[in-house]
Amino acid sequence: MTKSTAHNSVWNITNKVFSNTGIVLLIAVTIAMLWANSPWQSTYQNILNTTISFSIGNFQLTEPLLLWINDGLMALFFLQVGLELKREILGGKLSTPQNAVLPIGAAIGGMVFPALIYFILNTTGEASQGWGIPMATDIAFSLGVLALFGKRLPIALRVFLVTLAVVDDLGGVLVIALFYTSGISTMDLFHAFLFFGLLIIGNYAGVRKTWFYAIIGIGGVWLAFFFSGVHPTIAGILTALAIPGRVKINEATFLQRLATLHNKFNKEKPVRGSLISHSQLEILEEIKTTSSEAETPLQKLENALNPFVNFIVLPLFAFANAGIHLHGKVLEVLTHPISLGIGFGLIFGKFIGVVLFSKILVFLKLAKLPKNITWYHIYGIAFLAGIGFTMSLFINELAFADEEFIYTAKVGILFSSIIAGIIGSIILIKNQTLKTI
Repeated sequence: MTKSTAHNSVWNITNKVFSNTGIVLLIAVTIAMLWANSPWQSTYQNILNTTISFSIGNFQLTEPLLLWINDGLMALFFLQVGLELKREILGGKLSTPQNAVLPIGAAIGGMVFPALIYFILNTTGEASQGWGIPMATDIAFSLGVLALFGKRLPIALRVFLVTLAVVDDLGGVLVIALFYTSGISTMDLFHAFLFFGLLIIGNYAGVRKTWFYAIIGIGGVWLAFFFSGVHPTIAGILTALAIPGRVKINEATFLQRLATLHNKFNKEKPVRGSLISHSQLEILEEIKTTSSEAETPLQKLENALNPFVNFIVLPLFAFANAGIHLHGKVLEVLTHPISLGIGFGLIFGKFIGVVLFSKILVFLKLAKLPKNITWYHIYGIAFLAGIGFTMSLFINELAFADEEFIYTAKVGILFSSIIAGIIGSIILIKNQTLKTI
């Protein structure tokens, strides 16, 4: 199998996983919305406010379930984002400038313009703090919508959207780290970077055990960030950057060792029955070790995290945060400056930013459209990038303290994401240049 074929296989699997995740997220959102607007809505709130405690000796950490999901489990989501980003930089679509420039530029434009539009409509007071909300793109939902078109869309278009969304998520993390933190404890922050330094040292020392990075990443980096005042999801990104992304043995050595072990196994005299001999068992263990050395810890951890994050963490987050109890006059809520800022930002800001920056980069010959991609494809993707559900909800919880502002923003996020998804889909449907892969 060539590297190109292998990489395309990774992308196909990634697209399928995110497409299925989009379906699961939709189910979680539907359940949350129905429950939050039912006669049993108080039960929904009681579950989220249930306190959970962890204690070791005199140390005790007690927080409501909602915070454990948003600050704890979501750190695993950002760890996954960091692993994906590092993989793409090391050997994927971001490893060469000509492939990376266009989606990175589009992502930057898709973050800048929504923030500007929101801030123009909300210039003062606490409402102005929500400028980061419309900057986000929900990778699972946007890819889920794209998957509805099947193979009628070029693979390069999905790659463009995934790369844009991953860079977008990284931008969201930086926004959280720089602008949505308060009361920073410099000593705890120092401890966090001290633990991060240990992870880096472990990487360069050749430590390849995932438990080493898990213990220090969670028990050290995450916990220190949690107490520092800087949002602990940053720990996920930093931990990902420290995890080794190189193999211990190269492909040629792996194949040579495997052939040698295969021959040794065949020469061993088999035992009667269904069992194997002790020597054969030792050879199989050597094969396992050799196979492990031919893998990167980064990819092993990413593969292990994918099902847990995509089918447990993200649906739990959606369930916990999408249960919007619709009350008051919804039309008034939708015309509130916060809701309008989010709506215009996600729907029009994303479109303008993604398309404008892409056009500029292509015009200046700093980038070019991928093969089989037309500008109508980019227009459709630019609107799909306005599906900002997960990350937008996440930043919303950090931006506002006023419950009415949080509610208004949630309604704006929900309706805007739906509209952006519909417009993007219509553009792609009407695009007569769609080609079969």
